[in-house]
Amino acid sequence: MKHAAFKLAGAALSLSLALSAYAAEPLRVAADPVPHAEILNFIKKLDPKLDLKVVELTSGVNANELLANGDVDANYFQHVPYLKDQEKALGKTFAVAATVHIEPLGIYSHKYKDLKSVPENATVAVPNNVTNLSRALFLLQSQGLIKLKPGFNDPANNLATPKSIAENPKKLKILEVESPQIPRSLDDVDLAVINGNYALEAGLTPAKDALGLESAEHNPYANILVTNPGLASDPRIKELAKDLQSPQVAEFIRKQYNGSVIPVAPQS
Repeated sequence: MKHAAFKLAGAALSLSLALSAYAAEPLRVAADPVPHAEILNFIKKLDPKLDLKVVELTSGVNANELLANGDVDANYFQHVPYLKDQEKALGKTFAVAATVHIEPLGIYSHKYKDLKSVPENATVAVPNNVTNLSRALFLLQSQGLIKLKPGFNDPANNLATPKSIAENPKKLKILEVESPQIPRSLDDVDLAVINGNYALEAGLTPAKDALGLESAEHNPYANILVTNPGLASDPRIKELAKDLQSPQVAEFIRKQYNGSVIPVAPQS
């Protein structure tokens, strides 16, 4: 009995210490302003005991470098294929703490109202980073604008480049641009393939304005909460992961973004 009581007291003390540490230090999370920081700010109201410090990312700041250097405790802005590419580039291993939402990639134009109207030799701005470039090419293929070489049939595992294009009937000119800059190029190009978060920041509504939109079904590009392996069991990380995957947050995402951002789970 004494031994059992001692174990119980020890467990209670450990829990108390964990909660004390949880309350003492804010959880620093780097996030893109839209929609990630907005979702995190909703969680601050939903779960006030979780002391969140939201670090909004600006253009040119690598949130994975911030995480690797210990400048933040987690980040929330990317999908798994991008994370894997970053792990190779940085020589680091990170931990996925939660899978939250999908931001469908879209094709936009200020010059044309539908993809059938796009002429030959049209210029198409696409993201210049490896994973989103591939993602853009798969989207162009799904909309019938190009055809990739045989073997490029799985966006999650096949990284396509312009050299992977087998058929280009409209002779589209692929212009690689930094993702945050693409919305600003809409007046200068015929088509632009824009990430959902940058489209929202530019005042576009992907579900309404996109001429072609990535399917959410079986989409490998769900946005994730990422941390360092040493923090994966931190009670603050676990609490945030639970909040991000809660019915309340899913409902907030559905109402706030009207189909332009899609929660992975659960339904409320």
